[in-house]
Amino acid sequence: MNLDLDVDVDKDSRTVALITGASRGLGLEIARLFAARGMRLGLTARGAAALHAAAQELSAHTDVVALPGDVADQEHDAQLVDKVLEAFGHVDVLVNNASLLGPMAELADYPLDALGAVLRANLVGPLALARLVLPSMRRRRSGVIVNVTSDAGVQAYPTWGGYGTSKAALEHASRVLAAELEGSGVRVYVVDPGDMNTAMHREAEPGVDLSHLPGPATVAPAFVRLLQETAASGRFEAAALLAVPV
Repeated sequence: MNLDLDVDVDKDSRTVALITGASRGLGLEIARLFAARGMRLGLTARGAAALHAAAQELSAHTDVVALPGDVADQEHDAQLVDKVLEAFGHVDVLVNNASLLGPMAELADYPLDALGAVLRANLVGPLALARLVLPSMRRRRSGVIVNVTSDAGVQAYPTWGGYGTSKAALEHASRVLAAELEGSGVRVYVVDPGDMNTAMHREAEPGVDLSHLPGPATVAPAFVRLLQETAASGRFEAAALLAVPV
């Protein structure tokens, strides 16, 4: 199912953001804030029905192109970027938000096929999408790649080894990519949103009361703030970004 909603035939210079994992949670909240600021949106997520609902909602505020699929599927990634470029002509911001939690198991018992799936979704997929949008960004000498990480990529939490390893790898790949892109006009950010009350967190810790944690809508403004600050490439925590006075 392809969704092209309210897209003008003529391309314009408005900012274009491509967001993965955009059907719910943090990805959807970021998309809502970007849409409210007039940014044109390319969206993807695994759940076709939820993505359709999100695209329908957001199309009331901006131009939207949505393609359901798995970022671990490189054919899907290529189709997605081709579709966004065909509609809008360029991509200014890539937000690699989609993630796969994987089994909550100790590494000694972690299924290696599951680890491969987590790495494909959380590391290879974001890198594949970055490579696909980079030619457009380099030509324009402007662009932002935002990779959403987790403190599990820095801290050693038992049973979080698969997910944490994938995020640690994503962070290092982001640092290398930033170094390789120095002087190109393209910035690479890694953003740790902090603990949130989300479906993924509830899946990781079933039965645990997460009601005291902030929801994605509280955290999403940090991503807007980061783009407004035009900071140099680096790692950022959402809480610190939100603490900075406007």
